[in-house]
Amino acid sequence: MNSLTDCYKLSNGVEIPCIGFGTWQTPDGDVCVSSVLSAIEAGYRHIDTAQGYGNEESVGLAVKKSGIDRKELFITSKLTNSEHGYERTLAAFEETMKKLDMDYLDLYLIHWPNPIAFRDHWQEANAGTWKAFEELYKAGRIRAIGISNFRPHHIEELMKTATVAPMVNQIRLCPGETQDEVVDYCRSHNIQLEAYSPLGVGKIFEVPEMKALAEKYGKSIAQICIRWSLQRGYLPLPKSVTPSRIKENTQVFDFELEAADVQLIADLKGCVGYSSDPDTTTF
Repeated sequence: MNSLTDCYKLSNGVEIPCIGFGTWQTPDGDVCVSSVLSAIEAGYRHIDTAQGYGNEESVGLAVKKSGIDRKELFITSKLTNSEHGYERTLAAFEETMKKLDMDYLDLYLIHWPNPIAFRDHWQEANAGTWKAFEELYKAGRIRAIGISNFRPHHIEELMKTATVAPMVNQIRLCPGETQDEVVDYCRSHNIQLEAYSPLGVGKIFEVPEMKALAEKYGKSIAQICIRWSLQRGYLPLPKSVTPSRIKENTQVFDFELEAADVQLIADLKGCVGYSSDPDTTTF
């Protein structure tokens, strides 16, 4: 990967830019609009949002304001936890498209595999949702379909009724949190891994080993994290609302981490905590 517009190729041949701009915890309104605009101006062409983030409208508005041709952008959204099942999914998708004010999505994900509202029949709920996803995909409303926070047993259940395999799994991947079992499973099934919270939700900036690496390479800790993610074959989704940092997070193509340092970062187990267990979450 040599630039922001370099792409991974998904299993269906769709190309996805190698770094996405994350909008989790970015409040709806002016903050979201201006940060997405800053990202597009900095060269991002891949924007990641979700129904559950409550900022789809602002993302759509920023895309309009940017003046960039929609076809040049890769837009992802995700189905929220309360709307699993066939009919609910179809209605939720239309609501997302209305808020984004777009004709199609590049990628649509099931945000969590086992929400509390469906805990006693999550397999059936996911099967219905995925049926809706496949219909929307085959109708050309979505260019690629995938999942988020799914572990192998969730994917195995999904594949019992699926006719189209997920193309992406978006999970928490950051220094010390490598989810090796999930990663190995996805790679063996040609599912692209996206890394949310690649900066460990800010905790990474206090880790002494990361401070030392930043000094060694003459880069920021955030840049080290994003570069690490790319060298591991992940697709990182860094988030910021500060224009200077948004730009800084794109400047990761002019250096390479030594193999030993890539491993050192992976081995910082728990330095930024671990991801939630999708089978015991309370949402």
